[in-house]
Amino acid sequence: MYLSRRLLVLPLALAATAAAGLVPGAAATAGPGAPAAAGDPLSYVVNSRTDDATLDRVEAAAEDAGGTVVATYPQIGVTVAHSAHPDFGDRLCAVRGVRSAGATRTAPLESTAAAPQDGPFRPYEGRRAGLGGGDRSAAAAARGVPQEPLEADQWSLRVVRADRAHAYATGSPRVTVGLLDNGVDDTHPDLAANFSAARSADCVGGAADTSPGAWRPWPGGGVAGHGTWTAGQVAAPRNGVGIAGVAPDVTIASIKASGPGRGFIYAESAVCALVFAADHGIDVANMSFSLDPWHFLCSDDPDQRAILDAVTRASRYATGRGVLQVAAAGNGSRNLADPTFTDVESPADGTPVPRTVDPAECPVAPHMLPGVVSAASVGSEHLKSDHSDHGLGVIDAAAPGGDDHQIPDTPSRDPYVLSTWPGGEYSSGPGTSAATAQISGVAALLKSEHPHAPPARLRALLYAQADNPGCPYFYDPDGDGVANAVCRGDDRRNSFYGAGVVDALDAVRR
Repeated sequence: MYLSRRLLVLPLALAATAAAGLVPGAAATAGPGAPAAAGDPLSYVVNSRTDDATLDRVEAAAEDAGGTVVATYPQIGVTVAHSAHPDFGDRLCAVRGVRSAGATRTAPLESTAAAPQDGPFRPYEGRRAGLGGGDRSAAAAARGVPQEPLEADQWSLRVVRADRAHAYATGSPRVTVGLLDNGVDDTHPDLAANFSAARSADCVGGAADTSPGAWRPWPGGGVAGHGTWTAGQVAAPRNGVGIAGVAPDVTIASIKASGPGRGFIYAESAVCALVFAADHGIDVANMSFSLDPWHFLCSDDPDQRAILDAVTRASRYATGRGVLQVAAAGNGSRNLADPTFTDVESPADGTPVPRTVDPAECPVAPHMLPGVVSAASVGSEHLKSDHSDHGLGVIDAAAPGGDDHQIPDTPSRDPYVLSTWPGGEYSSGPGTSAATAQISGVAALLKSEHPHAPPARLRALLYAQADNPGCPYFYDPDGDGVANAVCRGDDRRNSFYGAGVVDALDAVRR
């Protein structure tokens, strides 16, 4: 998730795998960072042709090789399996019709349920959801748009002009945004009215669990509320309770993809979540995370090639089924267009080994996959957040994610983004995860206005209504006289904002 460098998503990384993002701690058995040894069980993805005969061969070969098949996705030719045999991937690659196969992690399965990681979230002191209110917003109170109790501190709504947009449109309940995250507390008084249990599931591990409540957050502190936090930014209703989302009358669903503790999102969970979204009527997939454990996926490594193959297949399938995908760019202040980028984070579930990569050849998934909207973040002054990753040709759009150097003129003067938190509470946090959620909200408003628009058309509409501030002459948010980053491009498309900061008001008025 992207929270703080890794989480944004989760405030800065579950939007990153926890950065900006759509977050780590101490392992249950082998400590976090302990690599798998020979004989330790790992999870694998096997990518093949989609015909029944090939899929049958794959399942049979997996069992013959001592593996256990967890799930098969015939729509895209991806099989998820567990095995403790170190040559499992090689043996499956030899099966006729298989294109790639590899382990999705470097730590054994048992070691991934680590203790929660602390995040940059701040509790909103003294204010809970018990402030009255009811169901959906009655079209923003006949367009009078009364302010929500905590809205004065929602500077982010004003940056994207959602507060003004709600006088014209608040989104359609027929449009559903799926939160591919670490779970959503659907009992929260500021989310319950807009939640769809029928379109929610737990996909952690690679197989969808639709039992009641499976989609809810894992217990624990740290970034455990990340999915609930992103959900409120998308669609908290105008109901006299707490806050308002960018699209307060659209429907939300939770497709849990992040594991407990450290919040890793592995390929099998992302594949399950994207296929589930595609097959259950999700219109916009909010992906405030980056995949673990490899921040960049390089095809010259068989495991990374298999991961990239599997997730790309799932993403293309979702796009073909009408799902617009929005994903966090990350919170490491990195130039993702640098052809000599040094990756010092991979593998995240083992001992990182620095390596030089070209992001054009080794993309970050999911935000650099074809057709996915890559989200960067800005602060209250519409300037790129210091933490936000950037890159010409990489970033597609921007939205509020907060910045310690940009202090809003609000009662709390909190530079982070305020939203819902499990247990009827509220919290603020930074990261491209927040930007992703708000872009998803604007996309949901556009989908409400253009219900038959496919993902490609929605992307074009999203970019057309964005407001691009252009490159700053000198980017020095901390004021130390040294440029923190260099912006490339012009006021039509650049490395800081892509097409620009999304604008909800223009989205519903055009």
